[in-house]
Amino acid sequence: MSAPVARIGGFAESEVSDVLESACRQVGLDPSGAQVLRGHTNAVFRLPAAGAVAKIARAGTPYANVRRTVELVRWLTDLGFPTVELLAVDQPVAVGAHTVTFWEYLPQPDVPVPAADLAIPLRTLHRLPPPPFEVRPLDTVAAIRRSLDATTALPATDIDYLSKRVDQLEQDLEKVRFALPPGLLQGDPQHRNALHHPGGAVLCDWDTACHGPAELDLVTVEIHCRRFGYGTSHYEDFARTYGFDVTAWSGYTVLRDLRELRMITTNAKRAAAGSLIVTEVLRRVEGLRRDDSDLRWNIL
Repeated sequence: MSAPVARIGGFAESEVSDVLESACRQVGLDPSGAQVLRGHTNAVFRLPAAGAVAKIARAGTPYANVRRTVELVRWLTDLGFPTVELLAVDQPVAVGAHTVTFWEYLPQPDVPVPAADLAIPLRTLHRLPPPPFEVRPLDTVAAIRRSLDATTALPATDIDYLSKRVDQLEQDLEKVRFALPPGLLQGDPQHRNALHHPGGAVLCDWDTACHGPAELDLVTVEIHCRRFGYGTSHYEDFARTYGFDVTAWSGYTVLRDLRELRMITTNAKRAAAGSLIVTEVLRRVEGLRRDDSDLRWNIL
């Protein structure tokens, strides 16, 4: 039996290396000694010779989506917003079916950014004026259904359960009355999507940025604190600093359940049968069936 193909961020390792080298050549950066920083939906590399970070989007990610991310981050940077900055090169770079972006490298300690340090950047983001270009609207329900349609590794009974759950939550969402003004959202604010910086934490990973209710970003922070072992004190510090406790808001459980369902189905969509990912997804689904809102999730 042949050995399994090594994979990084959904790519074969040999494939991603070729993409990285080609993209670096196009913008005049040295890819030698590249080190994997993250291999999840995207493949993220540190380029020590260039003092930079390269992010390779999964094959099939529309070039226009990545270009919009670049436009957004440049706009935020011009405003002085605390974000990781793009390198001053012509980007994004297309290599076959992949799109590559290049970012400033910020050395990081071993400890993640505390949730409280996300509060001021997020509050600032939510209060920004609309950008002078189109930002996609939030549509969590549609995203969940697309993920379920693309999922092949879950039993039909679980797909049916999750489908009925999103149908019910869609009805519940119609009754929700939001307390905060809508605005620009990061889309997935959490400890791992922020970086330490001498001037204070900066946000990163803007692929999910959208326009919608600010409560969505806040409930995402709360879920990460509760589900991934950071503890309630992390969230309480965040809520106190932001100035709004989403768990005390009447629509909390509906938005929480929708956001958790999207987190589960996004992973289910990319899970292969028998993989560690599908094992964790099935464990999370079973937790939903038991209404276990305190079940600790493993990071995927």
